[in-house]
Amino acid sequence: MDISGQEHLDVKHDVFKQRIDAHGNVIATRQDVVGGMKMEAPLQHHGGRLEHNETYCGSCYGAQESDDQCCNTCEDVREAYRKKGWGVSNPDLLDQCKREGFLQSIKDEEGEGCNIYGFIEVNKVAGNFHFAPGKSFQQSNVHVHDLLPFQKDSFNVSHKINRLSFGEYFPGVVNPLDGANWVQHSSYGMYQYFIKVVPTVYTDINEHIILSNQFSVTEHFRSGESGRMQALPGVFFFYDLSPIKVTFTEQHVSFLHFLTNVCAIVGGVFTVSGIIDSFVYHSQRAIKKKMEIGKFN
Repeated sequence: MDISGQEHLDVKHDVFKQRIDAHGNVIATRQDVVGGMKMEAPLQHHGGRLEHNETYCGSCYGAQESDDQCCNTCEDVREAYRKKGWGVSNPDLLDQCKREGFLQSIKDEEGEGCNIYGFIEVNKVAGNFHFAPGKSFQQSNVHVHDLLPFQKDSFNVSHKINRLSFGEYFPGVVNPLDGANWVQHSSYGMYQYFIKVVPTVYTDINEHIILSNQFSVTEHFRSGESGRMQALPGVFFFYDLSPIKVTFTEQHVSFLHFLTNVCAIVGGVFTVSGIIDSFVYHSQRAIKKKMEIGKFN
């Protein structure tokens, strides 16, 4: 989201997520359990149970946009609620979530992590992007996350940033957050990065131009207990663009410039050699005079 009012919620294009265990190993996709507890027939949108000759059309529990809309999965119901700006108070009261074992699946993922990689395009204005648990939605023009299914008091936002850049790589660029690692020791909270982005133009020796950015960063951890407003557990990146631009240009050194440098080096060597020679010569003469005076006495 940015100051122009543009928001992208639950970004999935060009952003990929992998479940990982506590050691960073990728976890295979979990398969459905065979032989689980028996459930009643699915609840239809008209209120009755699914009959043998009926096509399933799950209820959206008042969040449907039209009379013929169906919510056949827990995710469908949560998405319909999100579009309405509603939060799911108790997933076990939703037939779809209960059948899919939504809360149990979240409990089974306790202690796991997530590897996120990819890229997003943002406007050239101040804004932020963040990684936080729960479905996000708008409620009274406020950005809200549905945290009810999660135990936010114990949600761990420890993280490692393998690589973060704003724009294309160019020779010599240093991204200060590459390899950054932070471990949460206190209660839950919000970890914030405040980033100042500096537009950069790099022109190589072949006059190939790369339009990219550099950035500087400061960090801050906001505890969940600090202040009246409860901090949303997650990792937040607040970025702002600098009004200046940096230009790098690669150039060949001319032969005349090279010759001038060589002459300067040679002249410097001769000068230093002359000073050392003069020092040694005068020191030798002084010592010799003292020795002669000593013999005369």
